[in-house]
Amino acid sequence: MKSHSFFNLRSAMSIALSLVLMLALIPTGFAEEGSTAAQTPQKPFPQQMAYTKGTIKPNHVTQNQMNKEVVLLYKEWKKKYVKANPYDAGQYYVWYNDGGWNDDAVTVSEAHGYGMLITAIMAGVDPDAKKLFDGMYRYFRAHPSQLNPDLMAWQQADRDGAIIDVNGADSAIDGDMDIAYSLLLADKQWGSAGAINYRAEGIKVINAIMDNEVHPEDYHLQLGDWVKNSDSEPSFKPSTRPSDFMLQHMKEYGKATGDARWDKVLNTTYGIMKDVHANYSPGTGLLPDFLYKDAADGKYKPVNEFKWKTESGHFLESEFDGAYNYNSCRTPWRITTDYLLTGDKRAYDQLSVLNKFVQDKHDSPDQIWSGYSLDGKTKLSEWDGGLDFTAPLMVSAMIDSANQEWLNDLWDYHTDAVNPTAVEWRYYYGNSIRLLSMIVVSGNWWSPTGIAATDISGHWAENDIITSLSEGIVSGFPNGAFKPDSAVKRAELAVMTASALKLSGEGAPLPFNDNEAIVPWAKQSVGRLVQADLLKGWVKEDFLPSAEVTRSEAAVLLAAALKLPLEEQATSTGFSDDASIPDSAKPSIKALGTAGVNWFKVQDAPFQPNASLTRAEAVTILRSLSVK
Repeated sequence: MKSHSFFNLRSAMSIALSLVLMLALIPTGFAEEGSTAAQTPQKPFPQQMAYTKGTIKPNHVTQNQMNKEVVLLYKEWKKKYVKANPYDAGQYYVWYNDGGWNDDAVTVSEAHGYGMLITAIMAGVDPDAKKLFDGMYRYFRAHPSQLNPDLMAWQQADRDGAIIDVNGADSAIDGDMDIAYSLLLADKQWGSAGAINYRAEGIKVINAIMDNEVHPEDYHLQLGDWVKNSDSEPSFKPSTRPSDFMLQHMKEYGKATGDARWDKVLNTTYGIMKDVHANYSPGTGLLPDFLYKDAADGKYKPVNEFKWKTESGHFLESEFDGAYNYNSCRTPWRITTDYLLTGDKRAYDQLSVLNKFVQDKHDSPDQIWSGYSLDGKTKLSEWDGGLDFTAPLMVSAMIDSANQEWLNDLWDYHTDAVNPTAVEWRYYYGNSIRLLSMIVVSGNWWSPTGIAATDISGHWAENDIITSLSEGIVSGFPNGAFKPDSAVKRAELAVMTASALKLSGEGAPLPFNDNEAIVPWAKQSVGRLVQADLLKGWVKEDFLPSAEVTRSEAAVLLAAALKLPLEEQATSTGFSDDASIPDSAKPSIKALGTAGVNWFKVQDAPFQPNASLTRAEAVTILRSLSVK
């Protein structure tokens, strides 16, 4: 009986702890899943996020001008590349063959991933975004990899009255990673209570990536699910591609699934980048298209460091596989995005070297080469100023104010007035990379899980916050902030408490004088708390939905949720400011202290009963309970 009772207490404490943390993590305007509001965009463009402190945006144009430019480019991109499946009206795909280089192929999973990212982000400004996204999801599901149906077959062609998989019905990891991220975006954009459970489908894809496209011992990203079963010569199992190094994606995956292996993949990837930069591009910051793990010393090296027994003599695509070419041109965008949203500085030095190298070598964006040897001395193409090479450098320039003039020049170079997508010699690849890069540069890229936390460096609770984020116990805000010292409002608390306790039903009628002031998205949750009898002691005649929750109120709610036995009248809590603690809160505070919650243990220190509960304090309470 004792063991059983202790289990119930620990279970209740765990649930209550989650609600205490969650109460502080939900932004105002939250809409419950399944509500009418959740079927409309909850994160409509523009979001205009604040990235990591010290980063920059173009400062010679207004935020509104940047938003308008992104919308204009989106409309042109959509008109040119988003196509309805002529054989299935419910499906859409992204056409990628405007260059005519791919025979009768119409799309690849890379392009499809781009399309799903873009439509999820542009919801709100485009009333058809959800229809397009859902149609792209259905197309993705209609073309599964034959090796794992939760991944996408990499290429399709229009043949004999049908769109069919061609050149092997297996996957490429970059498309799969973007598709997974886009489904997490869709969950936050429209909710998952409709015809498609975006979150559940996204988690399926994430798990399939881990099981089929990540090296099971070395934890590096592989090229696709075909590598796992490949016995070809050369073996592709030790290889990885830096353009797939979507570092922020990995953090989102770990948060969404709770799978700690994503931390291993992330750490491995950052380690690979650091070693390659130090050994092969210390003066340029460039990364090669492909890397290979040398069995002799366990180091990842550009593939041109090896000799390949292939018909062409090349590793996979061309003689430039070991150089900064048409794959790795995307790395400044992919790598920098993690720093912008999460403040992770592990690639900062490399990106700084890259920014300086490009600015020192070229006077203007139109001079940027379309391909470099890793030492920056050899030009790989006769073309200069290609959008695929110039646009990602906009993103990397954002890391430091020293790059402000260069960033402004890059922004101008990529605006519609200079390089319109309607010009036929501008192709899918550059146009898509440009649009995605400009979404980031304009501040409109956001985190679907809230894993980003750019404002906690040096905070007294930094370690607890980082640990809780990595464990998936808490979330930051989609704009990259955690807001550790912000207070929580009663309406927010009500929604999260009801959700954490899994309260259901319509809820009791609201008995408050200010019922009309309670925002619609919180009313049912408030009613459920009333029905569960959890609001006594800190809510009286008025609910006061915008009021900040005090420490005393939090104690009353937490003790009630834990169903702790309370003294009818606690004479003293033991805190130095006991006289200022409301009598109604003292039994709850004493009960929590007796239960072992550090913040409420008897101590000769002030409790500050009327101070607002902060997010950082909530995290600390959670950490103290989690080790009990």
